[in-house]
Amino acid sequence: MENNNVTTTVVEENQQEISTSDRRYLRPKEIAAYLLTSFGQKNLSQYVSAFRQFFAISFLGMSGSTYGIIMFIESIYDAVDDSISGLIIDRTRTRWGRLRPWLVIPTPFWAVAMVMLFTTPTFLVHEWQKVIWTIIGIFVYNLGMSYFGAWTIMLYNITPNNNERDNLIATSKFADLFGVFLPSIASMFVGFLPKATNNAIGMQDIYTGFAVIITVIAAFTAFFGFSAMRERVPLASREQMQEVGVVESFKNVFKNRPMFILVLSGFFAGFKSVGVASESFYWMHNSKNVAHGSIAGLFTGIPNYIMVPLAPKLIRKFGAKKVAVASGIFAGIAYAGTFFIGIMGNGGKGFLVDWEGHNAVINLAVLTLCLTICGLPNQLLNVAGAVLQGDVYDYSEWKTGVRNEALVQTVQNYFGKAANSITQLLSGVVISAVGYVARKDEFGNIVAESNYKTLLGFWAVFCLLPAIARFLYGVTLMFFNVDGKVKEQMLKELEEKRRERVENLDGDEAKAE
Repeated sequence: MENNNVTTTVVEENQQEISTSDRRYLRPKEIAAYLLTSFGQKNLSQYVSAFRQFFAISFLGMSGSTYGIIMFIESIYDAVDDSISGLIIDRTRTRWGRLRPWLVIPTPFWAVAMVMLFTTPTFLVHEWQKVIWTIIGIFVYNLGMSYFGAWTIMLYNITPNNNERDNLIATSKFADLFGVFLPSIASMFVGFLPKATNNAIGMQDIYTGFAVIITVIAAFTAFFGFSAMRERVPLASREQMQEVGVVESFKNVFKNRPMFILVLSGFFAGFKSVGVASESFYWMHNSKNVAHGSIAGLFTGIPNYIMVPLAPKLIRKFGAKKVAVASGIFAGIAYAGTFFIGIMGNGGKGFLVDWEGHNAVINLAVLTLCLTICGLPNQLLNVAGAVLQGDVYDYSEWKTGVRNEALVQTVQNYFGKAANSITQLLSGVVISAVGYVARKDEFGNIVAESNYKTLLGFWAVFCLLPAIARFLYGVTLMFFNVDGKVKEQMLKELEEKRRERVENLDGDEAKAE
């Protein structure tokens, strides 16, 4: 028995820190570590989301349709990979905990993937070579991100106090407003540095350089998070996990109704990712400078500094469900209105207003105002969505007695990515559908598009897909059932179950001694 005590995990040792409604657990260093880990990962994932498609089509020379097919394949592979990683993470028991090791293991995968996704080696001559190169890079990146999913779950294990957890969610979202800026800086450099250096430093060089810098930062912050954070929510023991087989674990997850509501809402939200992936095309061709996106972002994000601190208060007063529903519907209507106002960009003609011939600065200013209105509920959606995700994990523990967040997340990702394969396919297809073919000057820089039909297509993708995504997201969450009295009952019974679990653990340890 002595050897077993020596190998007891940090998580199991900390199980005596059972939840109370008032007790505070988080140390300042842990909060800083969580925020910094978030900073590194968010910048990395945002950089890949924002520029991966643009780089592959514009610099690697891949067609939009080919890229869309790759994304379709990726979503299928990623769903299978997540199923495996979720089971492994849930059943991990080490001296460092269940989740912390998975903060650092993925970092080498990121390094390899970012080099492959943001370089154009000279030996890639044929289309099939470019396809294989891109597929490998994407698969390696997703492999790393699948296991780094433990970081997302860490939020729901770092403290058993729900109020403290919700405050950490809001704090992290507020920190994101200051921290997720490196991709925007890359756009500024792309917009102005080639001209300032007489093309001695080209657009492609800037994208590659920022990919390396962001990867180094993400890896450093992940290691800091591993060293500083702890896991505190009581877990099922190894023996209890072994009693619940893989098949039974999946059956339990499939009984989780609120999870499937989030899956469906996530599917609709996925349509916005098509618009996000295509933003660089809009700023480059409609607005004539990718840096305009960063300039607009300086202003569109201002309301977020007000909305994030307001989010916990609104959630406590109305509930996360009601806040998410109202925010989604509002954003959907706002994006649709922006489309019909019809600010096409420099020299574009709108639907309700003829903007052709207006000064580019005026166009950018009005568009920035519209996007600011569209983005008013963004942080409310982010905070409320994270709270609802925690409700899904708590619901699973409430119904089954086993806390298996990674498996719940796995099944969510499986259905979400399987459904999202449609939107991933669209992300490349829409670029070909609008008739766009990349053209470069003698320095290898992208030449702005002038065809009206193509510009209209970029504008539609830019506005209408986010409008559909936000509206349907809000409507779907009307059916989320962990709310009001149901949630109050769940939290009360969970606290009792966790106390019993710790008391049983103490009894077992006493017998062992």
